[in-house]
Amino acid sequence: FLLSTKAGGLGINLTSASVIILHDIDCNPYNDKQAEDRCHRVGQTKTVEVIKLISADSIEVGMFKTAQQKLQLEKDMSKIDEDSIDWAMLITKALEV
Repeated sequence: FLLSTKAGGLGINLTSASVIILHDIDCNPYNDKQAEDRCHRVGQTKTVEVIKLISADSIEVGMFKTAQQKLQLEKDMSKIDEDSIDWAMLITKALEV
């Protein structure tokens, strides 16, 4: 299947596919994850391989890095005990992304 991330990320199951090639990285990493998850559905029997096409020395590199920083920030925030939150550090990290 060849679909854009937005079109392929909503309302369809692609359990017959075992390779996903994302050619249009989104600034919101959850849009990409949503598209990837179209193959990870009940009925999938194969290992799914995800390939992200990113052109060297392009804006896509920056978009990919920003998306990875957003995912890392979300992981960091989900591990935090509310009583020990360093709000200044979290706000600084969020503003850097």
